[in-house]
Amino acid sequence: MTVVFEDGKATGVKLDWAYDDFFTLLLLTDLGIDLDGDSVLTPEEEEILNAAVTTWPQDFDGDLEVLQGDAPVTLAGPADHGVSYDNGLITEVHTRPFSEPADSPITIRAYDSSYYVAYTLSGPVQIEGRTDCDVSVIPPDLNEAYSLVDELLYGRPASDVGPEEDFPEVGIAFAETITVTCAD
Repeated sequence: MTVVFEDGKATGVKLDWAYDDFFTLLLLTDLGIDLDGDSVLTPEEEEILNAAVTTWPQDFDGDLEVLQGDAPVTLAGPADHGVSYDNGLITEVHTRPFSEPADSPITIRAYDSSYYVAYTLSGPVQIEGRTDCDVSVIPPDLNEAYSLVDELLYGRPASDVGPEEDFPEVGIAFAETITVTCAD
């Protein structure tokens, strides 16, 4: 994750999503590509992967929340969107520009509300365009998050939630909270 600043204000967030091997396998199988498992895509398969990953469904918000104080920052759709398939794993890159520049501090959370997809930072949050910002990352309290799931499912195992049922919206409880604060 890289937070982008221009003229002293936050203007967007760059994200590199590294899909794990299971999610990569699911996507490749669903798309019917790399069926020989050699981790090399033909040009036609690259086009299929690119179209599938960079064209988000109409109702997908990008699983990113940015707040300035308690107010949500409106995010534009993805820009500079791309995908690669290297060493058997898919990586998606994109930038989420802010509709209006934001003053620091800002708070960022990447999460899927249904917790179907889990997001985890794999490195430090970067700052682009300023050198006077501090970043704090507060990990989720996993005991509290799992207790919430247990409570909302009335003690049923998550694996018992059927395909016709909505899983409780617990993703935010599993999200890291990133706060970026810059000097005035």
